[in-house]
Amino acid sequence: MTNGRQEKAAVLVETLPYIKEFYGKRVVIKYGGSAMASDKLKEAIMKDIVLMKYVGMKPIVVHGGGPAVNRMLERVGIKSAFVNGLRVTDEQTMEIVQMVLAGSINKDIVTLLNSHGAKAVGLCGKDSGLLRVERQFVKVNDGSGSVDIDIGLVGQVREVDTEILDVLTDNGFIPVIAPIGTGPGGQSYNVNADYAASAIAGAVKADKLVLLTDVEGIMDSRGGEEKLVSSVNRQEAARLMEEGVITGGMIPKVQCCLEALEKGVGRIHIINGTVMHSLLLEIFTESGIGTMIENK
Repeated sequence: MTNGRQEKAAVLVETLPYIKEFYGKRVVIKYGGSAMASDKLKEAIMKDIVLMKYVGMKPIVVHGGGPAVNRMLERVGIKSAFVNGLRVTDEQTMEIVQMVLAGSINKDIVTLLNSHGAKAVGLCGKDSGLLRVERQFVKVNDGSGSVDIDIGLVGQVREVDTEILDVLTDNGFIPVIAPIGTGPGGQSYNVNADYAASAIAGAVKADKLVLLTDVEGIMDSRGGEEKLVSSVNRQEAARLMEEGVITGGMIPKVQCCLEALEKGVGRIHIINGTVMHSLLLEIFTESGIGTMIENK
């Protein structure tokens, strides 16, 4: 019994330097993917975020919800299509995306956070002009060279108005943001959640940006054995992309991480959101569980 109590005390003591270091600091959390797949995981992540708030951090949540959007589109007979990982978004699809992300998913997250004692407020990027965007084109190789493809109402963040986030975080609220932006003429645009989180983290000069993903982090398979890259700096991360170590869906994630670092974000963490209490394990323990990219 005594050993068990001492172990619990040791865990609490291990968190102390991190609580001191990040007290009053803003942390942007991108929540999505398989981390949304089960009620048990949702509960664990919400508790982690609320605990971060109670120990003095200022969390800001940016969420995705692609699988839920896919299900709703299928229900109404609209086929999902993607180019380089980005959803092709016509006006009908945009209506569904906005309904699912800014409606049901956003409010579910807010309700869960509030049920654990937080004061969460749901927003989408259109509220208070938070995310101003321009139409995003995707470069693809058509065999003769690189061409720009129009994938519809998909937005690239041009400007982040942080006023509403400043007001909320400075008054003890947790903003929960659906990645819908405002384009020319007030048109709604679908924004990739990773890029929205990166832009917001850079604009608020967050100390940390945490991307909850479906993998452990950046993996290095050179030498025949796949190993987790636990820590790199900006230059090392860029070199791993150039050398082909970082591949597939991890490439755009690391690219948006590097953009956030260029805008002044202190550290970025890519972690497996399907691990129970992954946020606490990454932020409040010495070893962490994922990949940290430092701004140096």
